[in-house]
Formats: sequence, structure tokens, C-alpha cells
Amino acid sequence: MNSIRVRIGVLSVAVLAGLSAPTTGAAAAQSAPAPTVEEQRLDKAVPQEILRRSGFDAAAAEFADDLAGARSYAQAHRVVTREGSALWRRAVDRAQGRGPAGGDLSRDDDRPLYWARLSMTRDVRTWEPEFGLSDVQRGALIGALERVSRGQTDIPHTAGAAGAGMKRILVTGFDPFTLDRDIRISNPSGATALALDGAVIETADGPARVETAMFPVRWQDFADGTVERALRPHLKQVDLFTTVSQGRVGRFDVERTNGAWRGGFQDNDNIGRTETIPVADPASQPQWTTTTLPYREIVAANTGRFPVYDNTSVTEIPAGGTTAVVRPDGPTPGSTARAGGGGDYLSNEIAYRATLLRDRLGLHDSLPGGHVHTPVLQFGAGNTDPASGAVTDPEFVRNRLDIIAQVRAILAAAVEATESS
Repeated sequence: MNSIRVRIGVLSVAVLAGLSAPTTGAAAAQSAPAPTVEEQRLDKAVPQEILRRSGFDAAAAEFADDLAGARSYAQAHRVVTREGSALWRRAVDRAQGRGPAGGDLSRDDDRPLYWARLSMTRDVRTWEPEFGLSDVQRGALIGALERVSRGQTDIPHTAGAAGAGMKRILVTGFDPFTLDRDIRISNPSGATALALDGAVIETADGPARVETAMFPVRWQDFADGTVERALRPHLKQVDLFTTVSQGRVGRFDVERTNGAWRGGFQDNDNIGRTETIPVADPASQPQWTTTTLPYREIVAANTGRFPVYDNTSVTEIPAGGTTAVVRPDGPTPGSTARAGGGGDYLSNEIAYRATLLRDRLGLHDSLPGGHVHTPVLQFGAGNTDPASGAVTDPEFVRNRLDIIAQVRAILAAAVEATESS
């Protein structure tokens, strides 16, 4: 994500964590809220074309029918978890060539999953069943749907799950974003997550199994702890992790340093946040965290057609100062963060949160982990106008496939470097 700036759902920690059904019945029922800004984009022509040309419109319609047939909160919860999980598996299978393509969009496309999920969350958000639904129950249903349809509950984290002697890699991706600039946009980090979930990468030091999950581009979800909740059960069980997002044009970056600052860029609900990244135990919160990925070896490896950089730049307010300055070689002692190498948006924030979690779990010296920014995914020449351009073209597909392949090669290089060190 171009210095990726991300915000995630409007769900409280209690809602996201709890599946226990609160008070039910008409007395507890509350009127359904309006669709979110993100969900309202669904009615535009491009999302509908993407759903139709991928066959994911059928999945969204089936979900709506099944939800309408639920006669209790418990039944609704079963529908949400079953269909949300099936949506994730369908997107992964499609990306990896299993089953029918369902339409003429290339299999590597991440956008059908994004728009189908939004169709489902909008259905839940606006649903008014006869048995009555409280705001807390509705939030719990949406939270469950978000988690299972992003692969966050489908990460085997035991050594046995990967197979004897097999390394375990955890990778995260993001939804498309800046949709008001170009609603056709795809996110190569999300496409990579779909392409690599469950994949086995052959390295010079043996096989490594990749497990993936995706995250929304919404500030509030991050403040509500979605990253920590998804990653905490797994970091002690994996051999390497990297968060991935879309970054700069024409290049990969391994981000050396992450900063504890939100810069205010609007998320997918057109909400901005300018503040210190909110985390648990803020009294012990550092201004900076660092990568433990083998960045020198990654940069030196021949991983693909895009150049790969060790990005050491940050923006800071020096100790005792009041004005932000760019430091090309990283932060100075006692400084206050204003942007990490990956900027001040949600790509920086997921990197900050994941590496802070690594450190708080006591894994800084034993677990390689950090953030990789992919090149911006670009449409082909002659298809750059969002108002008149097509939703896909051969160069667009080639660029996405090349980025996915290069992330795979970067992971292999990282595993090999870790083994040899």
C-alpha cells in the first residue's frame, strides 16, 4: 500500500472477541444501521462487473438467501461462519487453479473476494430478522464474517501442520484501497496472500509452507486489535513472517524501521486518524521497531524483474526538537516517530504492530520478521483513465503475476539466508 494507510472495521474488542450470544428477542432488537462508505461502493458498475466476471456474484447471492433463512442468532452465526470460510477457500482455490474459474477474469485477481465480502457484510449490517438482532449481536456476526473470510481463522500453527522438517512462513496481505481514486484497483499483496496460502516453497534448505491472512484498510479495526488477535497465536510457532503491502512504483522495499505514528490518510471508509498508534500498554510503547528479516541477503538475491531495496529512511522529530525531518539512515536516539520506512499509513502500522508483538513475545532475536512493500500494480498503457478504462488488461495481469512470483522468491531467499546464518 503506497506507504500504505489502513483502517479496519468498526467493531469493538468485545464484539470481535465474543461469540457468546447476548440477549436475544424483539425487546433487544435495534434497527439496522446504514451500509458503510466502503459497502456503498458495491452498487457502482465496476464492482458489479468484477463480481459477474468472476462468478463471485453467485456466492454473494447464495449468502443473502441463506442469511434470510436463519431463524435465530445461532443459525445466523452458523451461516456467517460457514459461508465466510467457504468464500475464503473459494478465493484461494481460484487463485491456485483449483476448480472452475467462474468467469473470464484471471485467476490471480484478488478483487472478487473483496467485493463479495463487502456484499456479505452489507447484507448482515442491513438485515432485520423477525427474531430481532441487537447491535452487539450484529457486530459479532460481522466480526466473525470478517475474520473467517480473510483466512485469519485458517492458519495451522503447530509444527505438525507444516509437515516434518518443513519450515513455516506466515504472510499477510491487504484489501484494495484508494478506491475513490480508481475503483478498479487491485492490491498485489492481497493477490499474493491468495496465491500462496498453503503453498510449499522449495528452497536450497528444504521446503517451507506458507500460510496467509488478509486485513482490511480501516483504522478502527487496527485500533481494536485485529492484527494482534490474528497473529499472536502463531508467532511462536512459525520460522519467519512478513507483512506485505503495496508501496512504491517499480520497486520492492524491505522496510528497515517502523514508526509509532498514524499520518491521517483516509481509509476505505474515508476516515483519517492522526495520532500515536494505539496499542495495549502504551506506557511501554517504543517509538520505533525494526525488521529482523535478512534484508541484506534479500536485496542481494536475484528474485525477479523489480529491484529490491533495503529502505532505511524515516521521518522523525529529533529529541528536543519540534519539527519533523527526514533521516535517510534511520532514527536518531530519543526521537519521536512521524513516519517509518513504509510511511505513516496502515502498511507501516501493520509492520509496527507485528514487530512490536514479536518483541513483546520475546522473539526479537529468534524470529525473522518484518515488512515488504511491493511495487504499485499498474494498468497497461492506454488503460490508465479510471473513468473510461477497462477493469483488466494483459499488462495489468502480467504485473500482478510477476509481483506474486517475486514475493515467493523473496520468501525463499529469506528462508535460505536464515538457515545459513
